[in-house]
Amino acid sequence: MSLLEDRTAIITGAAQGLGFAIAEAFVAEGANVILGDLNEEAAISAARSLDVGERALGMACNVVDLDQVGLLCRTALEKFGTLDVMVNNAGITRDATIRKMAEEQFDQVVAVHLRGTWNGVKSATGIMREQATGGSIINVSSISGKVGMLGQTNYSAAKAGIVGMTKAAAKEVGFKNVRINAIQPGFINTPMTSSMRQDVIDAKLAEIPMGRPGEPSEIASAVVFLASDLSSYVTGTVLEIAGGRHI
Repeated sequence: MSLLEDRTAIITGAAQGLGFAIAEAFVAEGANVILGDLNEEAAISAARSLDVGERALGMACNVVDLDQVGLLCRTALEKFGTLDVMVNNAGITRDATIRKMAEEQFDQVVAVHLRGTWNGVKSATGIMREQATGGSIINVSSISGKVGMLGQTNYSAAKAGIVGMTKAAAKEVGFKNVRINAIQPGFINTPMTSSMRQDVIDAKLAEIPMGRPGEPSEIASAVVFLASDLSSYVTGTVLEIAGGRHI
């Protein structure tokens, strides 16, 4: 039996990068998946590329809009019968120093990461708490939310807020067998990081005891653990996946 056999999962920001890697890992473990993304065409294409037929569905979703996130959750319930896993992964960056950062840049990042995660938690728990089987919610924070990053006051603040939200929400719904955890990825080999200047990459690698970036599949494996019964007594935790960075 696969770890997520016949379970249904939603992943936001799933058309590429970490979100798509998580979707790949979930279907490999037997899950039905709904890939939500701001880019509907990309979400549909990503779902088709998983090559699992009707077990994967791509949908448009702006996570800042509670109604759109709620639609993802209702679709999971209507199409597959349950909503077992919610991965709040969607995110953006609008980097600048405080001196140069516009209010709009701050508001956009906080809205997508913090309000978007809250929308996902609110929508998913509304369904999961009524299921005898409960459910698992995984919120994607960042190592930036632990230590702060130069030029990322907006992103670091939002990612730190996700940690507090995760712990508070886990206390509210634990008695309903709904588990809520967060992960804090470090420097991961994605299109966003590969576009950085080499000197910036080298500086970041120098901070990592393992001496290399993480791979999206390594993040996905940790998310599978938190989504599955292997972590059945784990809630309100924050799992760093950063190769030892900032120990």
